[in-house]
Amino acid sequence: MIRKIVHIDEEKCNGCGLCIPNCAEGALKIIDGKAKLVKESLCDGLGACIGHCPQGAITIIEREADEFDEKAVQEHLSRMEKENHEKNQKPAHHNVHHYMGGCPGSMMRQINRQWPVQLALVSSSAPYLYRSDLLIAADCTAYTYGNFHNDFIKDRSVVVGCPKLDDNNYYIQKLTEIIKNNDLKSITVVKMEVPCCSGISMAAKVARDRAGVKIPIKIVTIGIDGEILDSSNV
Repeated sequence: MIRKIVHIDEEKCNGCGLCIPNCAEGALKIIDGKAKLVKESLCDGLGACIGHCPQGAITIIEREADEFDEKAVQEHLSRMEKENHEKNQKPAHHNVHHYMGGCPGSMMRQINRQWPVQLALVSSSAPYLYRSDLLIAADCTAYTYGNFHNDFIKDRSVVVGCPKLDDNNYYIQKLTEIIKNNDLKSITVVKMEVPCCSGISMAAKVARDRAGVKIPIKIVTIGIDGEILDSSNV
């Protein structure tokens, strides 16, 4: 049938992933560094993702395409939820193996500094998160900003990740659990100025809203030359 459907200009797309969580049907996915339509029948053609693309890579066109299938959407979203749930169990799984003689590097600990810090490994019920000042940092920021530890890590709990290389939908789910369950005192996001890094601040804002918590998020942007370009609350 001829109908309206999403079209992605891959030459313009930089793989930032900002469109992904704004597609309620889960029809978009980052594949090989580009946003792609997973399946025609999952796209309703309404274009909720368009306004979230900083590159203007997404448009709505009319062409021959499979009919939109609401049942297929529900099945697809259920599979995604199951996969995200399984991913979320990995930290606990690793910790159990540590006590059974497995990898010591994944053992949760807090001496002078917490461990682990990778968002995919941090348990949402880790004791160092409760009533803490939470820092959510893009991986590259600590290597770019020279005084990162003193200015940002000191007296904060920390989670780090890369929204370009990892699943930003998983970040949203994990951060929602952390924010909802830990009565946080503050949230600070430190990201790079590059467009793809905006995904981590977007994930924090979506997670806060889903958690139903009224807490401002301070977003700090680091330039590629190592200076602070901007700091604002949202």
